[in-house]
Amino acid sequence: MIDRDRRLDRRAFFKAGGLSLLYFGAGSVLGPPFLARAAMAAPGPSGSRRRKVLVAIFQRGAMDGLAAVPPLTEEALLRRLRPRLAMAGGRAAGEDRALDLGCGFGLHPALAPLEALWKESRLAIVHQVGSPDPTRSHFDAQDYMETGTPGRKGTASGWLNRVCGELGHEATPFRAVAMTSALPRSFYGDEPAVAVARLEDFALRLPGAERAARAAGAGFEALYERTSQELLRETGADTFDAVEMLSELELRSYRPAAGVEYPRGPLGTALTQIAQLVKADVGLEVAFAETGGWDTHVQQGALTGGFSRRADDLARSIAAFWRDLGPHQDQVLLTTMTEFGRTVRENGSGGTDHGHGSCLFVLGDQVDGGKVHGSFAGLDPDLLYEGRDLPVTTDFRSVFTGLAAGHLGVSAAPETVFPGWQGTVLPLLRRG
Repeated sequence: MIDRDRRLDRRAFFKAGGLSLLYFGAGSVLGPPFLARAAMAAPGPSGSRRRKVLVAIFQRGAMDGLAAVPPLTEEALLRRLRPRLAMAGGRAAGEDRALDLGCGFGLHPALAPLEALWKESRLAIVHQVGSPDPTRSHFDAQDYMETGTPGRKGTASGWLNRVCGELGHEATPFRAVAMTSALPRSFYGDEPAVAVARLEDFALRLPGAERAARAAGAGFEALYERTSQELLRETGADTFDAVEMLSELELRSYRPAAGVEYPRGPLGTALTQIAQLVKADVGLEVAFAETGGWDTHVQQGALTGGFSRRADDLARSIAAFWRDLGPHQDQVLLTTMTEFGRTVRENGSGGTDHGHGSCLFVLGDQVDGGKVHGSFAGLDPDLLYEGRDLPVTTDFRSVFTGLAAGHLGVSAAPETVFPGWQGTVLPLLRRG
């Protein structure tokens, strides 16, 4: 019989940096026998109240903000700079056109599933947003954005983990969940975090344990057997609450809300499972997903092509997720992010190269939506960063600080979540 009155101690769960729930692929062994026995015997967690959830989607590869949300007021100039990539304005005839958002900007037609959310004032856009650091390295830029410390390498924790540390109330094992095969940098830190590629196929391991086992000349299973007693002693039954909670969700039989169909890709799968965790009320508060393929150096395309395919998957996944949430929409705030933007001018391969500023989307019931926020400087060469890129006029930290405070109720000073930053918060949420 599961004791649902037992309380969880968030500081006792996943000692020494946490445990990860990881998917190892079809046919893999889901951990040694003692884990299965412990999971079966573990008491379940206490019931949890409905909590606010922040969902972050990382668009890895650097999304072209000008392709996603083009300035219709500068259509002629954009067409000169991008003869193969730019589209006609929203008021032009034909299908090869951007959707007119009614505020001087358009929306790429592949992002059309988001248009209804924009018209409902639930979707907002922030343009020319990004990191102030000038790097055009994917690795460094992603690291800076996930740690929240642009230009500073070696930061041990991620900004989403620091947000969790400021929530100030009891956590369940599913407070912070990344729908990825490995824990993202955003979740590194002292607070418990879980990485789950597929909820129905998971194993439990200590981060780095496999590497340590190989170095010691021992197998992974042997390492587990040697450390099993210590592992169980340190984490106790709390460690396995996550396993027991998952088993109670009828994972394989989950069906989205009527009429909702997610794209059959990694992002659609991830958002399906996040919606499931939200509806199951297991205490989820911060969720992370990612989508790749945004590095469009070659044959980026306009109406069709690499960018259009990625944008279509992103938009349909987000739209399905939002519809699937149904009455839980008031709990959830979703934001996208990408490491940097693309060059304003197209290259000789029909694509765009690494740039600087891009744009992001924020979705939620309390969002000041139907607006493009931030400052758009324009496409005149004298206004571009280093004469080639959109400048960053809104620091990404000014966006994420406001979302953490306004949605999750984080009251700490901004520099607590983003060390060394003392900028101005961009207000994106309506009051009351």
